[in-house]
Amino acid sequence: MTTQTTSPPRTPREGARIEVRDLTKRFGSFTAVDHLSFTVEPGRITGFLGPNGAGKTTTLRMLLGLIAPSSGTATIGGQVYRDIPSPMSTVGSALEATNFHPGRTGRDHLRVLGDTMGVGSARVDEMLELVGIPAAARKRAGGYSMGMRQRLGLAAAMLGDPQVLILDEPANGLDPEGIRWLRGFLRHLSGQGKTVLISSHMLQEVEQTVDDVVIITNGQLVKQGTMADLHGSGGAIVRTSDADALAGALRVADVTSTPADGALRVETSDLRLIGDVALRAGLPVYELRTATTDLEDVFFQLTEGTNRNLGKAASPEQDAVTGQEGANA
Repeated sequence: MTTQTTSPPRTPREGARIEVRDLTKRFGSFTAVDHLSFTVEPGRITGFLGPNGAGKTTTLRMLLGLIAPSSGTATIGGQVYRDIPSPMSTVGSALEATNFHPGRTGRDHLRVLGDTMGVGSARVDEMLELVGIPAAARKRAGGYSMGMRQRLGLAAAMLGDPQVLILDEPANGLDPEGIRWLRGFLRHLSGQGKTVLISSHMLQEVEQTVDDVVIITNGQLVKQGTMADLHGSGGAIVRTSDADALAGALRVADVTSTPADGALRVETSDLRLIGDVALRAGLPVYELRTATTDLEDVFFQLTEGTNRNLGKAASPEQDAVTGQEGANA
């Protein structure tokens, strides 16, 4: 009789703080990132946002040691990437979904990566199962859809059970079910205490996914904070049969209101008070809700105006190192 042994359950590894301090990257006269500073905390999902050309991808590449900053620092757990002893087990990243050998199967791609970090086949199969592509694992990656490549890239990023996960546009190519799955997966990782930083242009999805936001434009920080702070409390919206009568009743209760698209925007977040005033006035309430600021509105308010980086010709050095990313970052 033989006794089968099993590996002990994997203990989740808590995240490490990401700190960007006065980070600058110049390509000749072109400044892609301009004295940028922000912090990403463990146990949180942080959305890294900005219009095309804002410098997002350039920042992530400096954070991962792929290009050198002109000045400033970008550290993970207090260390620059090149000084981290076991970088692939500390930081998992997926900056693009095309860095696979087209003739290699998805499973073989992960096995090659696993060999470089001492990860066995069991972990490879675990990650393929986790990201939902075990059936496609033996197919050549060159035949994968964009969504499947995104999932394979995520599996590769998670292979070493990293403390920090950095993803550039992870929802690109995913169908609605895949996007919902990704949201839950990232939430699960942050719940384990891991640090999650995602760059995305899908503002509605970001709004449902992240805890914190960092918004940049022209390579500079314009906003950092929690989603709750960003939404703020904009009072309340109430809709009734006679808005003027309700506005008068609210004034008697010392509550200010203004017309808003057939409704009233009331300068208080006390919904019970508004309902009581309407009841005393004998007015029906068709809608009553807290008014919050939409992420998309905030984003465009902060980033509107001339984008000096978008469309600017890149230097030869930038073309060679980053593939004209200054126009796309």
